[in-house]
Amino acid sequence: MSDAHASRRSRETEAAPINASFEFFPPKTDKMAETLWATVERLAPLRPSFVSVTYGAGGSTRERTHKTVDRILKETDLAPAAHLTCVGSSREEVDAIIRDYWDMGVRHIVALRGDPLEGIGEPYRPHPQGYAYASDLVAGIKKIGDFDVCVSGYPERHPESAGWDVEIENLKRKVDAGADRIITQYFFDNDLFDAYRERLAKANISIPVVPGILPIQNFEQTVQFSSRCGTSIPEWLARRFSGLSEDAETRKLVGAGIACEQVMDLVDRGLSDFHFYTMNRADLTYALCRMLGMGGDSSEQQAA
Repeated sequence: MSDAHASRRSRETEAAPINASFEFFPPKTDKMAETLWATVERLAPLRPSFVSVTYGAGGSTRERTHKTVDRILKETDLAPAAHLTCVGSSREEVDAIIRDYWDMGVRHIVALRGDPLEGIGEPYRPHPQGYAYASDLVAGIKKIGDFDVCVSGYPERHPESAGWDVEIENLKRKVDAGADRIITQYFFDNDLFDAYRERLAKANISIPVVPGILPIQNFEQTVQFSSRCGTSIPEWLARRFSGLSEDAETRKLVGAGIACEQVMDLVDRGLSDFHFYTMNRADLTYALCRMLGMGGDSSEQQAA
């Protein structure tokens, strides 16, 4: 066994145990709900640090997000993190949601500004009686309860950002307001993540920065979404999926291989915490976590 492999094994099991969190989105139909719950049950034995449930623009999925969080609380041992945005609601309305989550037993919130009601690419306009930005929302959450609050970070800058100085200053305001953790937008070039962490260190931002990882299920959809959220698609990545539009099985294997390469390289760079964008499907995320050494005990094997 090479020294590199020995080092990786010791990091997984001794030096820094791997921690993962998973992101789901609330289902729109009964069929989608079945798929989501099968995913939750498949991933639960991996014992993630928390699982987050997204929140549509302007609260468009508010009820479905609430129901999903409530079911996770009642039927699993997982710790759900409810997404919450500033868009489309007054402070009074948002505060009522926060208090409701606290009363339910939720102790994790992902605080986001949110996309404009008119859609991505349109100017953002704060609600006149609402929390204007994510930093304001973080401060409001912390006033109501001792929540663990995650905020977003962008290794390639937010699509609306005017520059890195503005980007880092916006993030610093969220941290100063009480954020406990930064979860990044997904990326495919680990060097960009390293450069991002260096920028944060220079700005004296010292809270944990967790890389967001997207195991690619559908390359074409990933390209479309990436163009809207500001994630670049490296040429080498596009080449690996070239010519596979009619070969679903190979696409799946390629997607798994790419994600595995990325997370193992991040482990070798010293990372031990990851946030997986599951797209409500368990297979690739489950395989990646097993590659990271999670869920290898006998009790988990029996549960799986």
